Amino acid sequence: MTIKTMFLSASLLFCMGVPLLAQDQSNSKVLDKDGFETLFNGKNFDGWYLKLRNGDDALAKKVFAIENDMVHVFNDAFPKEYELNTGENNTHGLFYTKKKYSKYILKFEYKWGSRVANNFERWQYDAGVYYHVTNDAVWPTGIEYQVRYDQTTKRNHTGDLIRPKDVKYDWYSAKDSETYLHPKEGGVLDTSKSWLHHATPTRNFKALDDQWNQCEIIVMGDVYTIHKLNGDIVNMAFNLNPSSGIIGFQSETAEIYYRNIKIKEFEEVIPAETFLE
Repeated sequence: MTIKTMFLSASLLFCMGVPLLAQDQSNSKVLDKDGFETLFNGKNFDGWYLKLRNGDDALAKKVFAIENDMVHVFNDAFPKEYELNTGENNTHGLFYTKKKYSKYILKFEYKWGSRVANNFERWQYDAGVYYHVTNDAVWPTGIEYQVRYDQTTKRNHTGDLIRPKDVKYDWYSAKDSETYLHPKEGGVLDTSKSWLHHATPTRNFKALDDQWNQCEIIVMGDVYTIHKLNGDIVNMAFNLNPSSGIIGFQSETAEIYYRNIKIKEFEEVIPAETFLE
């Protein structure tokens, strides 16, 4: 094929509205038109590994089942109530990327199912995504984007920040409040050393209605992280430590589906104002 023919073919595809895939020549990553790489291919766990608290690899493959281009946690192979409030919690776990990341936008979608498991009565409809993970224990050393819905209070907690032991960041809240507020809007630095930092309350979420939520984690090394839910910024932290690591998606207390997991990496820190406008 001549260069002219290749150009005409590409132009024809563009005119027809067919998105062209960009190729990163340095490492052969296939990127979409917005520069995102698909992390989960919908068919298998290439590029990932599974880990449960009890170390059972065979059970991990059942907990993190792949169906219809999704990861289905606690699928039809599990009863409606699985080891509920037994104190065992053997299926607490994550599927982790093998690669470490530092500066990127991570996008994914999730929705809840109806099955419940483990310590559900204490932590209702609970899961999450860990990033900047440096120790892949269950639970790991890293920063968590909480994915949670409490049906007893009808409050959504997706976007909450969780800070495990040995993790540091600066977080700001509204005065006399436990919810996030940007410092330029009057947020006060939290000095309580708490491990849980609530997102800004929002009604823009999907709970037990079989609808998908769209999530974003925008993180720039050790500079800042932004948590978004369905297009809204709901949380943010600064001066992160660790500043890079692997990424993991949780199984915890309820049936959940994950899909469309993709990432866009950056070589340099993008100013937060770019995403706050």
